[in-house]
Amino acid sequence: MPDGEAAGALPGAEAEALPEWELADLYPGTDSAQLAADLDRAEGRARDFATRFAGQLAAIPAAELAAAIAEYERIEEILGRVMSYAQLLFAGDSTDPAIGRFYQSMTERVTAISSHLIFFTLEINRLDEAQLAQRLREPALARWQPWLRDLRVFLPHQLSDEAEKLLHEKEVTGRTAWTRLFDETTAAMRVAVGGEQLTVSAALNLLSDHDRAVREAAGRGVGQAFGANIRLFALVTNTLAKDKEIADNWRHYPRPESSRNRGNMVEDEVVDALVAAVVADYPRLAHRYYAMKARWLGLDKLQHWDRNAPLPGDDDRRIAWPEARATVLGAYAAFSPELAAIGARFFEQPWIDAGLRPGKASGAFAHPTVPSAHPYLLLNYHARTRDVMTLAHELGHGVHQVLAADQGYLMSGTPLTLAETASVFGEMLTFRALLDAETDPRRRRIMLAAKVEDMLNTVVRQVAFYRFEQKLHAERRHGEVLAERIGEIWLEVQRESLGPVFEFTPEYSVFWSYVPHFIHSPFYVYAYAFGDCLVNALYDVYRRGQPGFVDKYLAMLRAGGTLRHRELLAPFGLDASDPAFWRRGLDIVAGFIDELAAA
Repeated sequence: MPDGEAAGALPGAEAEALPEWELADLYPGTDSAQLAADLDRAEGRARDFATRFAGQLAAIPAAELAAAIAEYERIEEILGRVMSYAQLLFAGDSTDPAIGRFYQSMTERVTAISSHLIFFTLEINRLDEAQLAQRLREPALARWQPWLRDLRVFLPHQLSDEAEKLLHEKEVTGRTAWTRLFDETTAAMRVAVGGEQLTVSAALNLLSDHDRAVREAAGRGVGQAFGANIRLFALVTNTLAKDKEIADNWRHYPRPESSRNRGNMVEDEVVDALVAAVVADYPRLAHRYYAMKARWLGLDKLQHWDRNAPLPGDDDRRIAWPEARATVLGAYAAFSPELAAIGARFFEQPWIDAGLRPGKASGAFAHPTVPSAHPYLLLNYHARTRDVMTLAHELGHGVHQVLAADQGYLMSGTPLTLAETASVFGEMLTFRALLDAETDPRRRRIMLAAKVEDMLNTVVRQVAFYRFEQKLHAERRHGEVLAERIGEIWLEVQRESLGPVFEFTPEYSVFWSYVPHFIHSPFYVYAYAFGDCLVNALYDVYRRGQPGFVDKYLAMLRAGGTLRHRELLAPFGLDASDPAFWRRGLDIVAGFIDELAAA
């Protein structure tokens, strides 16, 4: 889920037996013979691959090039399995020094092995366009056309083989090392709230407590904890922003966000249209809703710790794990029995880690691992309605990844702009099922308001995050940005997006530093807004009863990364390059707010 302030630990939730994943489907242990053998096998095959194909791609026939791509995929999948295992272990407990050492060791070993493969994609991109088009007429190579198409998007930004290899090998002492420092620092931090020392995620969770005094204490405690570390977080942020600027300049990207957009296979102009549409709608969405919420809470002004406050009368009953499972799978089944059957496998097998424990990554994610295995889901389940929606979201990712796996390791992954489709659609299915089953008008109003808040967190808040990154990276190009100035930029975008009903106490100026996306995946965040607006438009088509919608939807998920957003949306009569597309998605949010205002 996009908004980390929803993550944490709920007192009492620990008593419930929650599933934990077993990673043995990847490897039985960090010292397993299978893991060591895979690394040795991958290294040997990578060296042999370089010997056979380096400098030869322009001359070999199409069938041999296709065979080379298939071998490249097999080697990459071995390395992907190793890194998936290391990443999932680290997510399970990033405070364990042995796990941290293993994660770093695997990163270094895999980086060294993959350095033998760097020549391959670089050399493919140097192939003559007309010659490659001619060779693609051969059926064996035509299968790889989508991968080749996406690879060649990066041709204008490609460096020499030597420079690419240097950057690749230095990654372990550059971005990867700084990211690990951020993760380990936040995992080890403790926040003082009401005489207790809480993890960051547990403290953030209290920002949605019923008691305003508790929310305030948590908000001030989080601010104090991150404020005490703000120089470190500012250093990490400045260093990574400068590192990105250097790479962007060498690769001739026009804007800091352009490299992300290329990776998402979406044009800068399409993202600009999305952002412009959301910013223009700040007043009719966030400003209007939060003004209504202030009245419901009996407040003239809202503080940052009121943003996720429960509404009056919202008892937010605890939802046990079995009920959450039944709710989500039931909603999926009503839409597509096939979708529900795939989703059920995640519960039947140990593919979900939902428990609450120190050192575990906060929030939630779905890791696709590799097609020869299966995805894993990480959640922090607190038995609230919000957590049921998170389960629906991550299960959507998992089902999508299972359906796309037949495309193979190189073509099963989807750009971030489309990766959120199944997850947000799964949320919408679950929300609609819960809403339709609720007969109490008061509960329906509360559920509708909660959905609006989730949508605002996904659309408005993520676009505000994106604009924060744009402003920060632009300013970094003129020199290091002091922590105080980063805080000012943060407050500027928060005031703009959330509206005049909010006051912001001083400690909120450091809240930018808890958002891991800024560190892990710069400019990732707009993908949430892209996905939410896309799904809103898609769900509108479904609601209007388009013939064959379910089959078209499943075909879209199965396509993985083989099709671009224009091709995927065309069967539904949608076009993301049309400004009216974004308006259609935002109108769904505005309609929910209208319904609340009339209630």
